[in-house]
Amino acid sequence: MFDFGPFFDNFDEILNGFWGTVKLAAVSAVLSLLIGTVLASFRVAPVPLLRVLGTAYVNVVRNTPLTLVLLMCSLGLNDVLALTFSDNPGTTYYWWAVLGLSGYTGAFVCESLRAGINTVPLGQAEAARSIGLTFTQSLRIIILPQAFRAVIAPLGSVLIAMIKNTTVASAASYGEAAAATKTLLDLPSFTSGALPLFIGVAIGFMILTLPTGFFFGWLHKRMAVAR
Repeated sequence: MFDFGPFFDNFDEILNGFWGTVKLAAVSAVLSLLIGTVLASFRVAPVPLLRVLGTAYVNVVRNTPLTLVLLMCSLGLNDVLALTFSDNPGTTYYWWAVLGLSGYTGAFVCESLRAGINTVPLGQAEAARSIGLTFTQSLRIIILPQAFRAVIAPLGSVLIAMIKNTTVASAASYGEAAAATKTLLDLPSFTSGALPLFIGVAIGFMILTLPTGFFFGWLHKRMAVAR
């Protein structure tokens, strides 16, 4: 028999952990979208230096473990270089987790968005230049809107992966659902209640990711680009 008593006795702590996950994922989603858009713009820019910088960033970050990125933020930048966001350690570690997760996910957003840019017919970019639009103007007005519509589903997959990747944010000393789970498992009362805790946390992540997947699937069908 499963002992669900410890799980319900500590339900508030589990909810607090998931609230930390939601805060981390929400802010990281916005920042990673901005970072990915800038990187994708660099990768298709007519300036060679920007293309080199964008390509180097994406290749390095995509092939670096997320845990290492977060450790570099929390131990390297925060502890060694003493770069902080606030006198409150909790706030500082939160923002380092956000920046690490956003910088990592932004590389994947960039590649998804670059694939969307490649679906835009070349003639549209040539037509934009023929009427006097600059590269930045044609990218902002013509190319990126179509690219975003073409990659809504892949971006949804990236977001779902990012939500699940928040489980390693404890490497940046930030407390979220996985960190709360580890803390509770260390309590003597969870000797016989570990499996219900794992099941409950898994259900919690499904509550976050399944609606996200359904929403992006619906949005993809609604915003599909007719060719």
